[in-house]
Amino acid sequence: MDPVLLILIAGLVGVAVGTFGMAAFRLSEIQRRSLLFVDEPTLPEGAAEVLSIIGRAYVVVDAIDGVVRASPAAYAFGLVRGHTVVHAELLELTARVRRDGVIEQKQLELPRGPLGQGTIIVLARVASLGEEYVLILADDRTEITRTEEIRNDFVANVSHELKTPVGAISLLAEALDDAAEDQEAVRRFARRMHKESARLSALVQDIIELSRLQGADVVRRGRPVNINTVIAEAVDRNRLPAESKQIDIVVGGRINEPVYGDPDLLMTAFRNLIDNAIRYSPERTRVGVGLRSRDGLAEISVTDQGIGITAEEQERVFERFYRIDAARSRQTGGTGLGLSIVKHVVSNHGGEVTVWSQNGQGSTFTVRLPEMEPDADTSPDDKPGGTSAHEQGVSV
Repeated sequence: MDPVLLILIAGLVGVAVGTFGMAAFRLSEIQRRSLLFVDEPTLPEGAAEVLSIIGRAYVVVDAIDGVVRASPAAYAFGLVRGHTVVHAELLELTARVRRDGVIEQKQLELPRGPLGQGTIIVLARVASLGEEYVLILADDRTEITRTEEIRNDFVANVSHELKTPVGAISLLAEALDDAAEDQEAVRRFARRMHKESARLSALVQDIIELSRLQGADVVRRGRPVNINTVIAEAVDRNRLPAESKQIDIVVGGRINEPVYGDPDLLMTAFRNLIDNAIRYSPERTRVGVGLRSRDGLAEISVTDQGIGITAEEQERVFERFYRIDAARSRQTGGTGLGLSIVKHVVSNHGGEVTVWSQNGQGSTFTVRLPEMEPDADTSPDDKPGGTSAHEQGVSV
């Protein structure tokens, strides 16, 4: 073949290869640039606004069950951790919705969170949201399903507990009438009546408080809560009883992230926990309150220097109306409901409360609450910040 023709053919092949290479390069460059400008996952128009006002826990997942958006309540219930739906039962429902294209609804009993053995009963409703996403709605039915059992037990216990101070006041009133001419006896009986009436008032107040807590809805009333502020207020409300016994309340440490819940209920729980420590501590001692963040949990410990609690009694201290020492409880004014209120509030916030104690070495009650996930779909309105007395370990 003519050498000139060979050279010409080779040149044409080279030009073709070069042109193809340039075209391939330009195409890959266009694709690469287009990937840089891919939008973040977005919900159908108007969906975000509707979800923000429905008042239920919700989770939106994509085609591979990755969490696109979740409400604070979904994190508080323990349905979501990070970008993952925790429970296999919910994922089974989302799979059926994708497969069958119908709405699924089921009542489920699920572990409450990473702590303890508590469970939550939710009515889950799962449906498609646009073409890409699946929406999980969860309605808390825990209180509804358990209220009847609690009410029956509660009424029976209350009836029994109210008889004691009411009966005592009635007998003291009769004694006063009989001893009307004895001023010393009158004063003695009057002091006893005052003490019994104060006990009755405290019992009624605790009954009202516990009844209110049982009807509380943490999901609807909840918001990001700064635990440092809650503890500071709880300590302040216990200032007078502590000073009357010359007890120092020393607070140290700090919680880094907010928790999701009701600040009033949490304050009530910690006020009761600190009040319990003061009641059962000797005069001129110290009650310590420690705060720290650990593994995504807000950990609050209340330590006293009291007589301690035996191992057998530790299992029952959170029961309604249970008293370790009935005579001592009457002396201190305890109603037997304070620790029950603490446990109820903490459980409703997805946490746990535990006790460590030994005879003669005091007791330590520790509350652990899940801190809010950084990517929870909310903006905390009570973000931890600033410096307060409890950060410095100041005695109160």
